[in-house]
Amino acid sequence: MSYHRAMSNDSTMDVAVIGVGRMGTHHARTYDRLPGANLVAVVDTDAERAETVADQFGCKSYTETSQLLSKHPGIKAVTVAVPTMALCQVAESVLNKHIACLVEKPLAPTVAEAKALAEMALDRGVVLQVGHTERFNPVVRAVADMNLPTRFMEVQRISPMTFRSLDVGVVLDMMIHDLDIVLTFAQSKLVQVDAAGVAIMGPHEDIANARLVFESGCVANLTASRLALKTERKMRLFSEDGYVTLDYQMGTGTFIRKSSNAQALEDIRQQVANGEDLSSLDYSEMVQIEQLSMDLPPGEEDPLTGQLTSFLSAARGGPSPLVDGAAGYAAVDAAERVIASLKSHSWEGLSPMSML
Repeated sequence: MSYHRAMSNDSTMDVAVIGVGRMGTHHARTYDRLPGANLVAVVDTDAERAETVADQFGCKSYTETSQLLSKHPGIKAVTVAVPTMALCQVAESVLNKHIACLVEKPLAPTVAEAKALAEMALDRGVVLQVGHTERFNPVVRAVADMNLPTRFMEVQRISPMTFRSLDVGVVLDMMIHDLDIVLTFAQSKLVQVDAAGVAIMGPHEDIANARLVFESGCVANLTASRLALKTERKMRLFSEDGYVTLDYQMGTGTFIRKSSNAQALEDIRQQVANGEDLSSLDYSEMVQIEQLSMDLPPGEEDPLTGQLTSFLSAARGGPSPLVDGAAGYAAVDAAERVIASLKSHSWEGLSPMSML
């Protein structure tokens, strides 16, 4: 195996990836081409996989985190992309060395562990970012910039079974992305959760639906499935200022702004009040539909690139991460409440988790 990378200088930062499964390999690939990042090593308990990825990107490979930390004391930033149940132990060892740490979602499998990691990073003054990559999706960033007073959200995230991440259910595997986004857009305390789910492939839920109610009155309805026959990732958002639709997968979004359609809506209301027959009208042609503007810094159109750029900036002493430990903890807390609710839900006295 070759090691041909140039050593770091003042303009580069030594980085590494722990866990090079599907997601970890994407991180390694992005670091490899990211200006200012010097990928020095990857770690994976599967030695063959670690060597394969290391050969691909011209860096060192190890099977233990301790090997990485002892042999590369100059590392400044690390992505931890190990299986969910192993996240805390690995992340703690990185944070203990005062190395900036990006933990792939979820931050931890339980609220207690997520809180402990967030507090550990805060106490040590170390950057902790959580890999909620969807937060860096151009369409999500466009809506966030609009700062809409959200009243209702409907989210659907479904895909065929990939047989990955089966150590957790679909809530921590897939819905966690949308819980993070919904919490961000709602900007209010979560006060009620009702959920239902079904486990098909194992002990954890593979399909789940949750209804979240916030103190402001905002309501969010989320559906996640890893047993669908197609892939779909969409959100609909209702606000007093208008209606937004997002397609995460296609990277598109539209906005029907109330103020831009005030006259058209008033005309329709008047005609309805007059008892006129409007069945021949095409509503979609009567309103102005805006395409969301997604002006991003060059090179950050890809969500993972945007995420790692933000992470390295924070590791260099720049602005705090967009998705910090507190945000990661909040998402895990919401997920745990969803899971608790779906476990207590019953049909004719049967728990969905006992139907296997």
